[in-house]
Amino acid sequence: MVKSNTIDYLYTVKFDKLFYNLYLCNSLEIIYMIIETNRVVSMHYTLKDEEGNVLDTSANREPLAYIQGIGNLIPGLETQLEGKQKGDKVAAEVEAKDAYGDVREELFHIVPKSGFQGDEELVAGIQVQLDTEQGPMIATVAKIDGEDVTLDLNHPLAGKKLFFDVEIMDVREADQSELDHGHVHGPDGHHH
Repeated sequence: MVKSNTIDYLYTVKFDKLFYNLYLCNSLEIIYMIIETNRVVSMHYTLKDEEGNVLDTSANREPLAYIQGIGNLIPGLETQLEGKQKGDKVAAEVEAKDAYGDVREELFHIVPKSGFQGDEELVAGIQVQLDTEQGPMIATVAKIDGEDVTLDLNHPLAGKKLFFDVEIMDVREADQSELDHGHVHGPDGHHH
């Protein structure tokens, strides 16, 4: 598809139950699919904290692909991408409650230091893997006080406002097998 620098008209149209943005540029019609539920979105992103530190990025990697509206992204970012299209650049600020939630005090647990095995020194700030009835879980050592170790089971980004710079690379319909599996399949398909 071609994109002109001069846009004469912009319409959102419905065709075959799908919504598209329609541009009329110098008598040339250009149609881009917009982001909405059950569409596959490919995007590049950079995630920063409030101090501007880069926490994650897709730079020098393949774009991140996800299915809109089924919980593959944090809600606050997904909401801000709704209605966008290929080529759009978005600077999104996402409050903690719309990202990984607020820090929940009930997710702090004190356990005995003697319960830890291995050669690695136990210090505040490191992450440890726990074997739970629900399967493996990652926790952060929040504090060590004598023989008591306080574990934080909150997501490491809980309680933090997040800043995303996003560029939409592509938008397409998810196929039925992607919707059934709840994730995007690769270019050659994905087999379970």
